[in-house]
Amino acid sequence: MINMVFLGPPGAGKGTQSAYIIEDYGLVQISTGDILRAAVKAGTELGKEAKVYMDGGQLVPDELIVGMMKERLKQDDCKNGVIFDGFPRTIAQAEALDKMLNEDLKTEVTHIISLDVADELLVERAVGRRSCPECGKVYHIKYNPPKTGGVCDADGATLIHRDDDQEDTIKNRLKVYHETTSLLKGYYNESGKFHEIDGEGDPKDVYKKIKGILG
Repeated sequence: MINMVFLGPPGAGKGTQSAYIIEDYGLVQISTGDILRAAVKAGTELGKEAKVYMDGGQLVPDELIVGMMKERLKQDDCKNGVIFDGFPRTIAQAEALDKMLNEDLKTEVTHIISLDVADELLVERAVGRRSCPECGKVYHIKYNPPKTGGVCDADGATLIHRDDDQEDTIKNRLKVYHETTSLLKGYYNESGKFHEIDGEGDPKDVYKKIKGILG
C-alpha cells in the first residue's frame, strides 16, 4: 500500500504528476479542501463544526481536519492508498497525521516526495498562464499557446488571466509555502522516506523519477 505525501510549491506540477500516479497505481488524491467541502455538504458532525469556522473566515483547527481525514480514509476507495495533497502543511499536522494513521488505521505514510522548481520558473509559469472561463482549459502564452491569440481552441471564448496567477499573488504564495514547508521537509527528512525531485524537466521525465521511488 502506498500512502504518499506530495509536497511542492504552487505551479510545480503536482496535479499533472498526481494524474499519472492515479492512473498507474490506483491511488486516491485527497486534499484538505475536498475533505472540508465534502464533510460540510454531507452534514457530518465534524462538517458542521468546520462550517462554523469557515463561515467566520477562520482557519479550521488541526484536530477537525485530522478527524475528517480519518473519516475519509475509512472509505472503500482508499484501500489501495492515497496521495495527500496540500496536507500536512505544518509539523503539528504531520505529527497528528502520523499518530492517526498508526494508532487508528494501523498504517503509515510510506513516501514523501517533494517537487523542486526554482521560484523564477514558477512565476514565469503562472504569469504566462491563461484560462478558458467556459471549459476550464489552461494555456500558456510561451509553452502552450492557443492556435489563435487570446481565445480558446475548444469553444472560442476569450481567455482570462486569473487573479491567483498574477505576479504579486504567486510571489506571496511562494513566500508562505517556503516559510511553512522548509520545517516540514526537515521533519520528514528524519524519517528516511523523504525524496526531493527536480521538477523542472519534461513532465514524463519527472514522472519516471517518481516511479523509480514508488516502485
